[in-house]
Amino acid sequence: MISEQRTYVIGDIQGCYDPLMRLLDRVHFDPTQDRLALVGDVVNRGPQSLAVLRFLHQLPHVSLVLGNHDVFLLILGYGFVPEGNYTHTLQPVLEAHDRMILFEWLRHQPFLTTLPHAAENKPVVMVHAGIPPQWRISEAQQLARELEQALQGPHFSEVLNTLFGDIPATWNPHLCGIERLRYIANAFTRMRFCTPRGELDLVSDGYESQPEPAFLPWFTFRDPDQDQCLITFGHWSALKGACDTSHCLALDTGCAWGHTLTAWCVETGIRTSVGYHA
Repeated sequence: MISEQRTYVIGDIQGCYDPLMRLLDRVHFDPTQDRLALVGDVVNRGPQSLAVLRFLHQLPHVSLVLGNHDVFLLILGYGFVPEGNYTHTLQPVLEAHDRMILFEWLRHQPFLTTLPHAAENKPVVMVHAGIPPQWRISEAQQLARELEQALQGPHFSEVLNTLFGDIPATWNPHLCGIERLRYIANAFTRMRFCTPRGELDLVSDGYESQPEPAFLPWFTFRDPDQDQCLITFGHWSALKGACDTSHCLALDTGCAWGHTLTAWCVETGIRTSVGYHA
């Protein structure tokens, strides 16, 4: 008897390899058949980013969207910021004999993807941080491809070298060049709060820092009737895996902060979590 394939969407791993292994054991993950889908930030903060990358790289069925920590690893790994300028736990990756294989694999991952299985007859769209209010899903898909082509193309070093930054903070379809790519990257990988016109607050984290009144969580602006999909995302551990919008699913439950790592099964709708400590 052939068992049914399962797709498990997992929140921010952030180098927490041991909890990931316990979580996969808990859900009886079969790497020959089941699919892992990662909402980004698979590296940094936790102690075993190299083990996480090597494990994901060899899986036959895996979907991954890039998060801000993943992009940071690429910027760091390709030498566009000095290693000592920022606090991180990525040194084992930077010194690994297979680092360039892993960097190239990571560089070719998307910023937005639609999973091959639907949930409750709705497509499952996966991003790391969010989707700005003014972008329909079809437009978000096009803009993600635009950024991916730039990052995967022959001039990717020019993109990585100038991708850091908070400006421009507001979307304009007439943006061009690196400013256009930077806004797209910030929206997909760093956004939490924004205004209805898509002005980003890239400082407030929902823990210690709160936004100005004009800024609300990005998902409050999404219209389920317009989107016609389920949006899964990570990045926001302060939410503790909960948001008040029915068609957006938060999966970052703060594993790297000593809390839990969470998987959501697309086919069953069941959430499973394990603690950082065994």
